[in-house]
Amino acid sequence: MQLLIDSPTNDVLVTTPKPRGRTIKALGVGKGDHANYLIQGDNLDVLKALMPSLQGMVRCVYIDPPYNTQENFAHYSDVAKHHDWLAELEERLVLLFRTLTKDGSLWISIDDLGLHYLKVACDRLFGRDKFVATIVWNHRETRENRRVFSFNHEYILVYAKDPVLFNSTRGDFPLSEEILARYKNPDNDPRGPWQSISANVQAGHAVASQFYDVVAPNGKRHFLPQGRCWAYNERRMREEIKQGNIWFGSDGNGAPRVKKFLKDVQRGMAPSTLWTADVAGTTTDAKKHIKSLFPDGHPFDTPKPEKLLHRILQIATQPGDLVLDAYLGSGTTASVAHKTGRRYIGIECGEHAVSICAQRLKMVAQGERGGISSEVDWRGGGGFGFVQAP
Repeated sequence: MQLLIDSPTNDVLVTTPKPRGRTIKALGVGKGDHANYLIQGDNLDVLKALMPSLQGMVRCVYIDPPYNTQENFAHYSDVAKHHDWLAELEERLVLLFRTLTKDGSLWISIDDLGLHYLKVACDRLFGRDKFVATIVWNHRETRENRRVFSFNHEYILVYAKDPVLFNSTRGDFPLSEEILARYKNPDNDPRGPWQSISANVQAGHAVASQFYDVVAPNGKRHFLPQGRCWAYNERRMREEIKQGNIWFGSDGNGAPRVKKFLKDVQRGMAPSTLWTADVAGTTTDAKKHIKSLFPDGHPFDTPKPEKLLHRILQIATQPGDLVLDAYLGSGTTASVAHKTGRRYIGIECGEHAVSICAQRLKMVAQGERGGISSEVDWRGGGGFGFVQAP
């Protein structure tokens, strides 16, 4: 099968050469501008075929696999025996983890019923030391009164090939207005706004040189609280006071505090593990978006919003990095990657790989304005290749 994807730009677009089996194995995953692919086929077969060239190349894997809810949805069946569901997912997870770069990460959406089983399985497959976080996503704002509890959140499990390396390279978010408001300059320090933090810390691992009395510039002597020690030894503390890095209050009599300057903040805010609907969107937002793109079709019952994937990719990737989604569903991951300058490979086995995913990506290339388009000032451009697995 060959599917030509139009684009408003003059970009050279990749189409499907033959034979199809060799195409899967020969897909380029380098740094080229057109290394974007939508593959229709069984994700296990595709991953096995791609593995020789894909291993160690993917910066971020995101998947939204079936949750085994025992329901039949418009585009797929989510009914399986628990053991079969977990075994099939594990088989794919092993391959997906192998695709990660050294600082790459794997993100898995899951609900309350499958979370703990999946967490134990991932700990066993990857090692407990590869676990990074469990994110709680407020996926709905309406109340469900037909159940014992109104389930208003889902989860995202995060694992990394090397959590320490991932932490050093992950993206941050800009400092919030609330945090920026903490930085002031009451003494008109030429180094700019600052906030103060305690100059004493818990004494559990202290050494003898951290226990002494601090003498302020006005001669007042400050003593340590019980169970505390100074953050610096006495020589270092004197130097910090001399350099104006210790604050004794506006009248000079306050307990010593360390000045931390805004100009020295090298990273923004670390991501939190609680993602509210206002920052990550909801399932309802996603359904409205899909319905606007396909007004005559049946939208996905549980699509993920572009704001959610945008947040993930902001943390896990930089423009130009390769993103992989082996359960592409409605195509959200690929759409967000396309709009934000990431390269991507999306795999989907159903007929909606053509009727929804490919058509949605075509709209994205033509400048579709829904989802995060206004936030990232998306105007269209680029292209992708469509490959149908044998």
